[in-house]
Amino acid sequence: MATRAPLFLLPLLLAACFERAQPTVENTARPVQVVQVTLAPAQSARAYSGIIRPRREADIGFRAAGRIIARDVDLGARVQAGQTLARIDPTDLTLALRSATADLAGAEALASQTTADAARSRTLLAQGWTPASTDDAKQAAARSAQERAAAARAALALARNRLDYAILKAPTDGVVTATLADPGTIVADGQPVLRLAQSNTLEVELALPESALPDATLPDAASPATVTLWANPTTPLHAILREVAPAADPKLRTYTARYSIQFPPGQSPPAWLAIGMTATLTIAAPPGETLARLPSAAITDRGAGPMVWVVDPPTGRLEPRPVTIRALQQDTTLVTGLRDGERVVALGVQKLDPAARVRIAETRPSGT
Repeated sequence: MATRAPLFLLPLLLAACFERAQPTVENTARPVQVVQVTLAPAQSARAYSGIIRPRREADIGFRAAGRIIARDVDLGARVQAGQTLARIDPTDLTLALRSATADLAGAEALASQTTADAARSRTLLAQGWTPASTDDAKQAAARSAQERAAAARAALALARNRLDYAILKAPTDGVVTATLADPGTIVADGQPVLRLAQSNTLEVELALPESALPDATLPDAASPATVTLWANPTTPLHAILREVAPAADPKLRTYTARYSIQFPPGQSPPAWLAIGMTATLTIAAPPGETLARLPSAAITDRGAGPMVWVVDPPTGRLEPRPVTIRALQQDTTLVTGLRDGERVVALGVQKLDPAARVRIAETRPSGT
């Protein structure tokens, strides 16, 4: 029996030799995937596409009827205030001026005669040689003739003006954006002939959706805007909100907004900036809180509210950090309560506890 005892204990001794130490929470570093926090403003900059438009654009035409005999400018021409743009045939207007001149001469002659007759009648009335009724008629005739002379003078001035209206002149500096009538066309009073836009007051016209309407109601100081042109993207321009349509377009359901492009005092728009160019207007985010964008799987709740696990890279220790959820998106969540650059466990957060040790196996940027 004594010789069999060592053989009986041999399996136990061999099992003790091959027994491995069981891993514990304290000595195991679990590999984890982390997200590096990058804080961003709660509202990011917004960009909208628009078109360069003039603030003032008007259809101009002759103030007298006639046949156009010349048009001195074409589409796209830059004109100065007072420059001749087009002319109509002045023949009829010249004849009207001559007729008005003759009418004035006749009216003035009649007024002179009736005034002299009225003066003589007043003398005769004072001497008793004429009745009062006759004198009243003479005085009324004189006043009527004087009024007719005044009307003739006004008609002559109007005829002179209408002759001047035979020449269409630019009311302001600008650029011709449309030609609406060609030489040979017979036009009526006020019928549009050219479309003139003031090129020194340019704006960006936008069509804002309903969701973006609050961007057009913020004060400019809190929401500055910059304009970049596709033709020259390296030269941004400043813009200020001028107006927003009070009602949506019935077809597109968008709101038209206009931003005035600002230039230094006394400086004209650059030569490369043209009406109709495509522009991008960017509205900076207003100052406010900053948020971290995390994967939704990084957030857990152990009964005390939403939290995340923050990793200390040198030691691998975990810190439970409470966070406040600001917005839920499809795969990500916007939260507050974190600092820029911190590393947060992205997956498997339900299996962790403060006593665990981890090692960073992979780091990815926030929001991915």
